Amino acid sequence: MSGPRVVGADPGTSSLDLLILEAGAVVEQVRFLPEQLQTDPTLPVRWLEQRAPFDLIAGPSGYGLPMVRAADVSDEQLHLMSLVRPDESGRVQGVAGFTAMVRAFRESLLPVVFLPGVIHLPTVPVQRKFNRIDLGTPDKLCVAALAIAARPQGAFCVVELGSAFTACMVAQQGRIVAGRGGTCGAVGWSSGGAWDGEAAYWRAPLSKDDLFHGGAGEVDANTGRIWLRESLLETVAGLQAIAPFDEIVLSGRLLEREPGLAAEVATDLLRLAKVTRLESLPDAWVKHAAQGAALLADGLAGGGYGSLIETLALRQASGTALDWLRGGYCEGDSRLPPTP
Repeated sequence: MSGPRVVGADPGTSSLDLLILEAGAVVEQVRFLPEQLQTDPTLPVRWLEQRAPFDLIAGPSGYGLPMVRAADVSDEQLHLMSLVRPDESGRVQGVAGFTAMVRAFRESLLPVVFLPGVIHLPTVPVQRKFNRIDLGTPDKLCVAALAIAARPQGAFCVVELGSAFTACMVAQQGRIVAGRGGTCGAVGWSSGGAWDGEAAYWRAPLSKDDLFHGGAGEVDANTGRIWLRESLLETVAGLQAIAPFDEIVLSGRLLEREPGLAAEVATDLLRLAKVTRLESLPDAWVKHAAQGAALLADGLAGGGYGSLIETLALRQASGTALDWLRGGYCEGDSRLPPTP
């Protein structure tokens, strides 16, 4: 059986996972912990170089770029992937070492492409993008892709309960049409979810670390669980009101870490639609995002998942994660380092 040899990456808060797919089958997979990457951000690149050649690698994409090859990434695009202000460079939780790791991918000879986030997709109506950055980062988009591959004709909401953030994305007939992620949506286990603008103003100047704190896991156990459950139910119900679906697909590491909470969440969401768990690829144990990224890499490389690329309109992705902010960001924004 012939087919492309590709890799999917998931740069999550708790680990970086890589999965090698060959002719649609899992060949090898690995997990790098944050402390390993902070010590040596080049580890993933060296691991891949030892297993080359590859037809394509869906690399760690941060907040996303619209299908940009690593070799072509500019310094400004690199900063747009991490969205870390210059005054916080090198000391931010959750993305520490990310820029150095992406630079290592850029400087390698590996065939790496960086994927878009949900906000880059033309399938999401414009009015759902205004004053938003995170409708689902590329890793969350990859989770949705894994779900879409198994149910290409359905209408469903993917709920990804990560170790830090929560993301919810609606797919209809294989196209993502709405989403809420990170500090744009429901409460996460570590992150407090969507910010009240007045609270952000009062707390200013905020740091990137503030976005990784204040979640359900940091308050009284019972109250935190109720808070997360209500916030998630409210977010999913709101998405259903503008983009109808009849199934909710659960994913994320929190399902494994907090099985009791996962059961409560599933019961809550049954008020809205049928609830299922996202299944992994055969023999895969890495996070769903790495699996979905590998499927996208396969499709982009001409493999059996080509239809997934077309329905997602991945090649038509465009712009930056900051394009839809009203009255704020413009080209040359001082919050980004100047272009050399």
